[in-house]
Parts: sequence; structure tokens; C-alpha cells
Amino acid sequence: NIGGNNEVKNLDLVHQICELMNELAPDLPVAPAQQLITFVKDRPGHDRRYAIDATKIKTELGWVPTETLAGGLRKTIEWYLSNRDWWQPLLSQEYQAYYQKVYA
Repeated sequence: NIGGNNEVKNLDLVHQICELMNELAPDLPVAPAQQLITFVKDRPGHDRRYAIDATKIKTELGWVPTETLAGGLRKTIEWYLSNRDWWQPLLSQEYQAYYQKVYA
């Protein structure tokens, strides 16, 4: 396992992402982004959190993370906002129809 020794509840992570979206993309049609959170019935065996033990990679390879979770989230969101032409076509009805035909 490779991780940053962070243990964050899923909902807390969602809130962190929403806060970053509010800051970095205030022009989004839904603001604040927290309005988009929808609670659904839990699935059997659901995960409330993800805890990764990165001891092995540190011990065997000497690897330690150089990025924090908060910094990595910010950089990821900044990349997606700067590269909209890469992902926006995936929102089109044409792509959605293709996806349903191939993967549904």
C-alpha cells in the first residue's frame, strides 16, 4: 500500500473537496458546492473511511510521501480546472449514449 498516513472519513474528504471547489471555482453554477452532496442508503459492506498502512514501502524502500492530502487535493482540482478540454467532452449526451451502449 502507498499512502500518506492520513485517515479521513469519506464525508470529511467530500467537504474538503467542496471547500476547495468553492475557493478555486467560484463561477460554478451550484455554489456552495456542498449543495451537491446527496446522501444515499448505505450499500452492504460500505466503507466509511480508508486507512492505508504504508509501513512496508517506508521500511523496504525508504519511501515517504512528499505531498500532503490537502496539497494533493488542491493540485488535482487545479489540474482539472486548467484542463477542462480534456474532461468536458465526457459530459456530452453523445458520449453518455456511447458509454451506455458499450458498458451498460
